[in-house]
Amino acid sequence: MELKGLRGGQYRPLSEEQVKTIHDASLTILEKTGISYEEGLGNTAEMLQKNGAAVDRDKRKIKFSKDLLMDQVAKAPEQVILYGRDSKNDLNLSEDRVHLGTGGAAIKIIDPETDEVRSTTLADLYNVSRLVDQLDNIHFLVRPCIPTDIPENAYDINMYYACLKATTKHVMSGVNNEEGLHKVLDLASMIAGGKDKFKERPFISVITSFAISPLKLCTQSTHIMQEANRHNIPVALSCAPMAGSTSPLTMAGTLAQIHAEQLVGITICQLTNPGAPILYGGIPGMANLKTMGYLGGAVECGMMNAAIHQLSRFVKVPNYNSSGLSDSKVPDAQAGWEKALTAVLASMGGSNYIHHSAGMLESMLTIAHEQFVIDDEIIGNCCKVLKGIDVDPEHLALEVIDSVGPGGNFMVSPHTRTHMRTEYFNGIGVADKKSRAKWEKEGSLDTRARAKKIAKELLEKSESSYIPDEIDKAIRKKYEILL
Repeated sequence: MELKGLRGGQYRPLSEEQVKTIHDASLTILEKTGISYEEGLGNTAEMLQKNGAAVDRDKRKIKFSKDLLMDQVAKAPEQVILYGRDSKNDLNLSEDRVHLGTGGAAIKIIDPETDEVRSTTLADLYNVSRLVDQLDNIHFLVRPCIPTDIPENAYDINMYYACLKATTKHVMSGVNNEEGLHKVLDLASMIAGGKDKFKERPFISVITSFAISPLKLCTQSTHIMQEANRHNIPVALSCAPMAGSTSPLTMAGTLAQIHAEQLVGITICQLTNPGAPILYGGIPGMANLKTMGYLGGAVECGMMNAAIHQLSRFVKVPNYNSSGLSDSKVPDAQAGWEKALTAVLASMGGSNYIHHSAGMLESMLTIAHEQFVIDDEIIGNCCKVLKGIDVDPEHLALEVIDSVGPGGNFMVSPHTRTHMRTEYFNGIGVADKKSRAKWEKEGSLDTRARAKKIAKELLEKSESSYIPDEIDKAIRKKYEILL
């Protein structure tokens, strides 16, 4: 069953009038309040000033007119294709087409052997990427964890290498600096068979947290963003304020601030390289006002992320946002309902590229092998909802009803055999649908235990690197690969 790129848009938490109201509020924010910038962004500020922005260099503050913003937003592509190394993994981000995958920068993992929480390693990143490669309902790979066992200056090249070795799905990650970006682009070109081939089908993209909420530009991330623009590498314009902490407590206020930050990011990108492929990257979350920590599993996060797609559609830019987060520390019932609710809301909202949807626990701090498997099942169910119900002569089955007749049985009907594997979502086997007697005979395993068993079986399959040996040797000769 093909459950990728299906159309959402069935759930719209904002009316058309409310979308316009929030958009106008964002324009007011940028015209009246403006956005500040860190030291070192003088060239970017100068570029904005030359194109009509009001720049106060003493206060390092920039204000924008509506015309400047909307003229540049109009240059951004309405469709972005994120390519896989295998064309079956290509992602068409346009309109209300929905894709869900991994995300995050977790620094802890629940060890699959001991069940103890420990720091994540480069080997963990590689193994999780191998797992994701085999889970059909996880549509793309955003680097889900940070390898804490290697030097920070080795992160960029090694993280992308580990992911690209393990999967042919589209790979996205952040990078630490422009030098790291150039190394990653070189790595991808080597794997593609040359710069021209990579340019035809760029199978990686970059996350840039260009905005420090509220309303401040980050120097390093903005420079990375602009350099990726110059190379036509798709960029997710990530900003992730927490309602009540780094954005207003109210959902409407948070959405207005995010939209303002996104309009600035889009404007900078399009002035840097008109037509540069970008993703509107608003990721609204909530602050836990008792601890001042991050809350990602609240139902309101699902509501706001669905609204984010409405705002991105209003300005005709594909979006990147979030679902499937949980504040639970282990794969339990709380993780299940938080993930399912936020994932189904973001999916039905029509979001194009929903990351964080698989594997994450403890408000993005922790991952677990079994959680990726469970989330593959949740994502599959969400996409089945989007698929809807087929109503045509074959599915109405009038002839079948007539042939079976009153008091008959459809169990042995050829029609039943034809549709039994495609009409309903079956999943990978995480959900238990056996009788109690058979369940007890097989060990009385709960959901987590079944998922751990599936993850272990998938990872025990023989490894097959997606980087050919000769290219791998050339990469290792040029760069310090630590995997």
